[in-house]
Amino acid sequence: MRYLLFLSLPLFALDQLTKWLVRQNIPFDGEIPVIPGFFSLIHAANTGAAFSMFTGNNAFFIGLASVALAAIIFFLMRDSRARKLEHRLNNLTRISFALLVSGILGNLTDRIFRGAVTDFLHFYIQAYAWPSFNVADSCICIAAALLILGSFGRTQSDGERTQRG
Repeated sequence: MRYLLFLSLPLFALDQLTKWLVRQNIPFDGEIPVIPGFFSLIHAANTGAAFSMFTGNNAFFIGLASVALAAIIFFLMRDSRARKLEHRLNNLTRISFALLVSGILGNLTDRIFRGAVTDFLHFYIQAYAWPSFNVADSCICIAAALLILGSFGRTQSDGERTQRG
């Protein structure tokens, strides 16, 4: 649970702070070029999933996020009660879950209190633009990558590899 305290909470706070700053300082649909031709800060609202897919399904995503959050909290609580080392989650999984919690909570907070997620990081090269995103989205993507990476090798809680002959 320390991962939630020391990783999830600060990242959740950073996500909410950056979104608040964007809402206060950039008009809706406004843009501030940071690196012209490559990166801008924008103010956009997203009622869909990542990269604005399935736009207009805010209620569905509130439900989905709530279920995902409950499942992650369940696994973390079960892990904290596990007595045997082999039943414990490894550190990479704990970090991934903490990142997921911060990302899910960040976007869920927006959906509940604002009706849409605030996106503001916008990367582009000439006519090609990557869909805008935020700190919470970044946490979720990094968590997913870490979970995939961790699936390639089974590690124990302290990061020691189990060798089999």
